Amino acid sequence: MKQSINVFWYRRDLRINDNTGLYHALNSGRPVLPVFIFDTDILDQLADKSDARVHFIHQTLADLKKLFHRVGSDLLVRVGSPLKVWNDLIQEYQVHTLFYNHDYEPSAIHRDECINQLMQANGISVQTYKDQCIFEKNDIVKDDGKPYTVFTPYAKKWKLKLSLNPIQHYPSEDCMFNCIKVNEQFQEITLATIGFQPSFLLFPSTTVASKIISEYHKNRDYPSMNGTSKLGIHFRFGTLSIREKVTKAIGLNETYLNELVWREFYMQILWHFPHVVNGAFKPQYNRIEWRNNEVEFNLWKEGQTGYPIVDAGMRELLHTGFMHNRVRMIVASFLTKHLLIDWRWGEAWFAQKLLDFELSSNNGGWQWASGSGTDAAPYFRVFNPSLQTEKFDSNFHYVQKWVPEFNTSSYSKPIVEHAYARKRCLEVYQSALK
Repeated sequence: MKQSINVFWYRRDLRINDNTGLYHALNSGRPVLPVFIFDTDILDQLADKSDARVHFIHQTLADLKKLFHRVGSDLLVRVGSPLKVWNDLIQEYQVHTLFYNHDYEPSAIHRDECINQLMQANGISVQTYKDQCIFEKNDIVKDDGKPYTVFTPYAKKWKLKLSLNPIQHYPSEDCMFNCIKVNEQFQEITLATIGFQPSFLLFPSTTVASKIISEYHKNRDYPSMNGTSKLGIHFRFGTLSIREKVTKAIGLNETYLNELVWREFYMQILWHFPHVVNGAFKPQYNRIEWRNNEVEFNLWKEGQTGYPIVDAGMRELLHTGFMHNRVRMIVASFLTKHLLIDWRWGEAWFAQKLLDFELSSNNGGWQWASGSGTDAAPYFRVFNPSLQTEKFDSNFHYVQKWVPEFNTSSYSKPIVEHAYARKRCLEVYQSALK
């Protein structure tokens, strides 16, 4: 007779320590089999077979497996559509309960509903937990129960609730002895096995100098400075505990804490208003008549617009998979306002290239830039790239790093004139929103 076990399903929580679902699984009274699935429903949509994020996941899984090996266990890695993989796994193992942490993206919600139905049909219990955020779903709502759509009051209640409910940590790393024991390690899954190849991009460390956080409010807007944490990819894939980072940020730097609150604000916007995935948060903005000039879009993607700070940002993205936060706003405003190209085009490009791509934050940021999102500022805010450069890169250190031909005869001429582009933008927006 097969041994009755519980299973923990790794998804966006690729760590041992302070992992809510893993902690509860390890304290459930049965041996725990940890599982990760390379989801072909997602992988098949990735055109770039050297996608750095897949490489990052693969590298992280290799590190996790070593940690499980230390306690005589292993991480089982499978490849396929989750429904098919789970159908196979519950035939192979006598599974009593499946444990996993919540995900909030519409496609993930649908996936989890299908898996839950499969488990229910086979008499298997499912236990799920909050892990990738401090507050989720309806944790932070207005007094009338409706979701917040403006950041400032949301953040105020978020911080109030945090002060009344101290953060609880889950020392899953102390319970590893409850993992299933294996006589021989599971088969290795290589990148080639799943149809991918290594990426040349470098991954940021999980360790951030405390000075970066303590001086974040002073340095975060200057792209030539090492003034941001670059932890986005680790929050995205759960290689860091958000509870640990929020605990450290409290009292150390309010501006940095606010950035973590912004992340959760956009997550709850996506949860309550899933229509934002394909359309404007403010429906009237769906009426805007975008120009969608493909030649100009390609020049923007390649960093050849003739606007130095825009080009620097786009080239930084191409070469590193990262773009400074201030510059993200500038390039997004330029695409949507100067070129009148649909924000969804830019959002999709960022989704393809950013190491730290997170659907909720990416969508929220692009809708903010185009004026169609939750931001209360009027649509006629159009960033002037020259003024932004003067304010945040006055010595051109950032520009010259990524645009070495800047100030030479070989540098591109601007593809559109700022004053003309601003006037055109306002006319198009006014026509759509009247």
